[in-house]
Amino acid sequence: MSRDSSLPAALRHSLLSDTRRHALRQRLHRLRRPAWLGTIRRTTPLSDHWGFERGTPVDRYYIEHFLARESARIRGRVLEVADSGYTRRFGYEVVRSDVLDIDTTNPTATFVADLAAADAVPSDTFDCLILTQTLQYVFDLPAALGHVHRILRPGGTVLCTVPAASRIGSRYLETEYWRFTAASASRLFEDAFGEDAVTVYARGNVLACVAFLVGMSAEELSRGELESDDEFFPLVVTVRATKQG
Repeated sequence: MSRDSSLPAALRHSLLSDTRRHALRQRLHRLRRPAWLGTIRRTTPLSDHWGFERGTPVDRYYIEHFLARESARIRGRVLEVADSGYTRRFGYEVVRSDVLDIDTTNPTATFVADLAAADAVPSDTFDCLILTQTLQYVFDLPAALGHVHRILRPGGTVLCTVPAASRIGSRYLETEYWRFTAASASRLFEDAFGEDAVTVYARGNVLACVAFLVGMSAEELSRGELESDDEFFPLVVTVRATKQG
């Protein structure tokens, strides 16, 4: 027997009518604001490579704008993870360029180490560390940021970006650990560098996140769509932290 079968017939009819009216109102509301998913109504992405084959991946738009804005800090002796591409592209009066990688087969690596156990990298050495989209692969984040702080010279700066939303790379299913918010990035870097030494921004919006996850490119969105930042839907978090002298 149903829960409502003991109710008077008139009351049951009234409740049913209320339910139908509510459903009708909801349907009419959806019709007034239809949602057209178009080419993204799919369970597989348009691209398996973050949109590289379509153009510039959407997250790179924010990463590269951040580095361009901070290019005056990419100077002196610069350390970059995996390769020196951003050092060459955005560097300003670079005296020496070094590369850090955990991969022993990387021929361009001047230092081979896990960032969380980078004792082989000398202290107080670098004027700038470019650390883009790397910390999601490091399980021991406090240890990594301790080394980041240690290897910078007094007055040196780390320019870091981390993903707030992203697919998991096909090669990293078991070694990609984290996604970040502006709050978590602030806390991590302030613990290592001090509260007054850290500047954090959340970049992106719901459209940028959807476009990136489905594999669209930045060129398929307008500048206005990319530049409309929404703190509730970040795609990338940028961090500038300076070691106090």
